Amino acid sequence: MNNSKLLGYIGTYTRGDSEGIYKFTLDTQIATIKEVSLAAKLDNPTYLAISEDNQFLYSVIKKGESGGVAAFSINYPTNSLEAINSQVLDGASPCHVSIDKTNQMVVTANYHKGTIESYIVNRENGALDSATSIIEHKGSGPNKERQEKPHTHYAGFTPEHKYVVAVDLGIDQLITYKVSRGILTEVNRLSVQPGSGPRHLVFHPNGRYVYVMTELSSQVIVLTYNAENGGFKEVQYISTIPNECSGNNQGSAIHISSDGRFVYAANRGHNSIAVFSVNQDSGELTFVESVYTEGDWPRDFILDPTEKFLIVINERTSNLVLFSRDESHGRLKLLQSDVVPDPVCVKFLNI
Repeated sequence: MNNSKLLGYIGTYTRGDSEGIYKFTLDTQIATIKEVSLAAKLDNPTYLAISEDNQFLYSVIKKGESGGVAAFSINYPTNSLEAINSQVLDGASPCHVSIDKTNQMVVTANYHKGTIESYIVNRENGALDSATSIIEHKGSGPNKERQEKPHTHYAGFTPEHKYVVAVDLGIDQLITYKVSRGILTEVNRLSVQPGSGPRHLVFHPNGRYVYVMTELSSQVIVLTYNAENGGFKEVQYISTIPNECSGNNQGSAIHISSDGRFVYAANRGHNSIAVFSVNQDSGELTFVESVYTEGDWPRDFILDPTEKFLIVINERTSNLVLFSRDESHGRLKLLQSDVVPDPVCVKFLNI
């Protein structure tokens, strides 16, 4: 695939019209999304991760009363997905999956069970071994409806790949685990403001700053990161919605531009992408603008590999929305909307 036609995949809920994982092409020359179609049939592939070499895709999967992660090879030039294998455990499916840059290990986060799991990957064929670590969090938070127990929402690798960080919405904590041969061992944890409900995080390209999106308080938490011990310290809390916004809002995804100058955060309910500029000396954020997502419940979004565009997926209105991005000022401009059923996650191949 040439660099003007970028391939992406969309994870979905299959409780409505969706049949599984969908694929699409972003043509950057004409700034248009094309060829939205089914790539693989499976139940509730809600979150996806793609290997650094673009050979394999890993997806959350539901199988009857069990849930886990499935491995696929990406079939070029059709761009369809061919099943390799899957690993499932009793109970609800995970909500998040990540793979390390060397394609050796996959980690999942399970919201319903309050757990994280790690899996060794066969580097030759992409297959997953059975889980090497299954860690169950403990505790609760002050929000009686949403924080009655742990709800792990994210598990991903630190920039140097020495640690895995789990973000637990239910207990308002970030927990850092050391990685050794697929085994996870806790080494640090940070408690953030009670009731904030941290959901996802993203590292600044310099590896020193971290940005956490909270679901319950609709904020971005700015942290500093210590790569020596996997620890974090709070720097700033900044709202992602206007002060006058009084309706239900739940924060969702967060991403940063590769130059580290702009952070983007999605709001479900307010239905917006909040844009922030980054102070490179402190990591602190300044609000730039809020942009309507042209639909309801923006579950996820992504910057394309060129970072000239941003794509939002609105879960409740089943649409994928393309914006152009001003790389100098971070601002977004609406270009196009297309249909995709019940979308939850969007990823591009790496270039």
